Amino acid sequence: MKPTLVVLAAGMGSRYGGVKQIDGVGRHNETLLDYATYDAKHCGYGSVVYIIRQDIEKDFRERFFDRVAKNFDASYVFQRYEEFLNPSQIADSKNRKKPWGTIHALLCAKTAVKTPFGVINADDYYGRAAFETLGTHLAGIANDSVEHAMVGYVLGNTMSKSGAVSRGICEIKDGYLVSMQEHTKISYEGDRIVSIVDDKKITLTGAEPVSMNFFGFSPMIFDYFTEFFQNFIEYNAVSEKAECLLPEGASSAVAKGRGKIKFFSSKEMWFGMTYPEDREIVRTEIGRKIDAGYYPDQLWERA
Repeated sequence: MKPTLVVLAAGMGSRYGGVKQIDGVGRHNETLLDYATYDAKHCGYGSVVYIIRQDIEKDFRERFFDRVAKNFDASYVFQRYEEFLNPSQIADSKNRKKPWGTIHALLCAKTAVKTPFGVINADDYYGRAAFETLGTHLAGIANDSVEHAMVGYVLGNTMSKSGAVSRGICEIKDGYLVSMQEHTKISYEGDRIVSIVDDKKITLTGAEPVSMNFFGFSPMIFDYFTEFFQNFIEYNAVSEKAECLLPEGASSAVAKGRGKIKFFSSKEMWFGMTYPEDREIVRTEIGRKIDAGYYPDQLWERA
């Protein structure tokens, strides 16, 4: 059974200032999504499901999806903010302008996912080896397995010179995730790496293992994530900013004995589209990989 790749592509891009999911960075206007999908296809994934906002559908199809769908089994679903909310919660959240976060996004893809699946962000570069490692694990588990997995990265390899980043710092024991704490404001301060948590500044070493939202789950995880989101929305329906985040949900599943998460490590150097300045960095890095023969000059046939 070939695994599915699920891509979180419904973000607002507030720090980037636009729809970064479909911003061209390749020599034929390919996006980071193109390169992730290409890597997944060549590592044995059987299909891909993109989670998007309905308001970007037209641009998403014209600038990305239609060419990919000619080369791979691809589909997309919408993250609608009212999904999984009752009428009272919808009324309470009438001023909400942003999606409810990555757990909510993933739940929107539940009916489209039929096999064990990997999850990635649309705006991060993960490296082909990570897709291969996780794909091998997913191909070996059943739909009702509780032996989930993730690929983690080294914090110092995932920093941005352009501004703060969000990373889930992981505690690992015997090759498995014990816990994960989301840090939403990690940045450089001179040569130091610091995180602001509850208005307190914490110095980090840069060697910490971190989550980049590259998880692998069996469909069994949807049961727990449904419970996790319902508990979240019960207390946060009136919030205009609170988000139900995948690292927190995954960590909670482990803590409550609802599954194990095997931890695979990657030494890949991250690059991604968080800030406007990042686009040229990404273009340069992709260009280097093309020149080295890692990717073809043009990824997909355009027929």
